[in-house]
Amino acid sequence: MRMTSRPSGYVLIILLFLITSMAIGLMVAVPVWQTQIQREKEEELIFRGNQYVEAVRIYQLKKPGAFPRSLDELVEEKCIRRLYEDPMSPDGAWKIILLPVEPAPSGRPQTSRAPARTGTPNPGRERAFSAQVVLVAPQAALSSIRNAQILGVVSSSTQKSFRVYHSEESYDRWLFFYGYDPENPPEIRYHGDSSR
Repeated sequence: MRMTSRPSGYVLIILLFLITSMAIGLMVAVPVWQTQIQREKEEELIFRGNQYVEAVRIYQLKKPGAFPRSLDELVEEKCIRRLYEDPMSPDGAWKIILLPVEPAPSGRPQTSRAPARTGTPNPGRERAFSAQVVLVAPQAALSSIRNAQILGVVSSSTQKSFRVYHSEESYDRWLFFYGYDPENPPEIRYHGDSSR
């Protein structure tokens, strides 16, 4: 006499139910997990960007009126421990925020003067200044910019952010530079764009 295989049929149904439940659970968990990772990367972007702001501030204390010509110079002058990558771009390359290059009366480009200092002096602290116009350029273009003066960095990612930072909702508009005033954001010019 043959035994029927009822128990194996139940096991198969339970197994299918478990696999379906796990698949539904993963479909819910993966977007939540991706959102959490993105939010952590945003926090890291803010931290790393502010490290460059502080590094340029320290550079200014060491060399008043001068700005670094490369990010490596910040390390060489011991203004920052190491160079941080852009956590939002796949290659980790930042775009650089510079004092803009303006045409001289002779037609040759020249770098604009340092931003005007504002605010009242505080004992033991330097005066702050605010840049009204900045130039954004890729790191690779630095060698082609005569007398480049670095103020800070900005992400090269154009992705929309989860968080609103200084009223901006895309990472390429989150500016991290010495002299940034969130109440009075600067005009942004882009390297190689003659229409702006």
